[in-house]
Amino acid sequence: MSESRICCPCLYRCIFEYETPRSVIIRSRKVGSFNRFIQLAILGYIIGWVLVWQKGYQEFDSIISSVTTKVKGIAVTNDSHLGFRVWDVADYVIPPQEELSFFVMTNLIMTRDQIQAQCPEVPDDSSKCTSDSNCTAGFSDVHSSGIQTGRCVNFNETVRTCEVQAWCPLEINGVNDSEPALLKAADNFTVLIKNNIRYPKFNFNKRNILPNISSTYLKTCIFNRQTDPYCPIFRLGDIVHEAGEDFQKMAVEGGVMGIQIRWDCDLDKSDSKCVPTYTFRRLDNKNPNNNVAPGYNFRFAKYYKTPDGVESRTLIKAYGIRFDVMVFGRAGKFNIIPTLINVGSGLALLGLATVLCDCIVLYCMKKRNFYREKKYKFVDDFDLGPGEFPFDMER
Repeated sequence: MSESRICCPCLYRCIFEYETPRSVIIRSRKVGSFNRFIQLAILGYIIGWVLVWQKGYQEFDSIISSVTTKVKGIAVTNDSHLGFRVWDVADYVIPPQEELSFFVMTNLIMTRDQIQAQCPEVPDDSSKCTSDSNCTAGFSDVHSSGIQTGRCVNFNETVRTCEVQAWCPLEINGVNDSEPALLKAADNFTVLIKNNIRYPKFNFNKRNILPNISSTYLKTCIFNRQTDPYCPIFRLGDIVHEAGEDFQKMAVEGGVMGIQIRWDCDLDKSDSKCVPTYTFRRLDNKNPNNNVAPGYNFRFAKYYKTPDGVESRTLIKAYGIRFDVMVFGRAGKFNIIPTLINVGSGLALLGLATVLCDCIVLYCMKKRNFYREKKYKFVDDFDLGPGEFPFDMER
């Protein structure tokens, strides 16, 4: 028999075979119990997880949000460097407005009456010298306070450093961690956070100053998770405390706090049920084993002209706490399309019970050969004509 005559029946079978499901009822406690268990588990998944917990009957929209803040508070200081001084919001909120954040200065190093002149560099490994030969005129690097003049001068009675052309006198850096922050009263400052949200798909708008909040209430309330959970005015000390931090310690070198506002709204319910929840956490790294460059600080200057026309400035290195306001949320509303998709997808999973039971019956049970004979049946319905190839070559 030639090779072509052997291959042709196999090709004939592949082309003209047709499979149709066959229902076989198996009365078995083990298989029947397993089948019902799988079906109940799938139904529980569809109803409990997909529809109830995940709200699979709803369509969802992401939040669009805007945030504005207003800080209030007065502090009084009286020390040897700055003397007696009253601080208001224009002094310690820098800059006056930021996008989704605000900064409150709690500590500072102030260097007054700086002018363009020559003065000894602050001592470090690269600026210390013993003679002019150790200094290079015109040299500077990223850590320098100015440009070297090439002279070695006395910084104090025991240390000599290279002279620089810079804003003099230079800032003497460093904050004593054991001292309280200059504006230690900042923990009693308050901030009003106004948050407007929108879900464009549902044309839904709301703000965190809820409809039941009156002007009188807003003037007296302070956020408290138990008594006033929807008051939009927060005490800075309470924000830091709820994050598990010590405000007075954090105020010395500064840090970054996060104010998280979450709007999770079920728009199938009343609009009054759509309310914000507030949580707080510290965002910057606070690791005692990795305390390099801790806190948060920056410099800025205020410029003046002396009576004789010389430009001068006051340099301020500000330490403080930056509060980042982060808004999250999702809204859902009933829609027939996701409902049908999720229910249909879930019901299709019911076929998984049949597949698993077939695997057990046909491959795991002792009577698997008997069940296999009942499960599958082969029917040949071909009229053999002259020259046609039968499936059974020995027929």
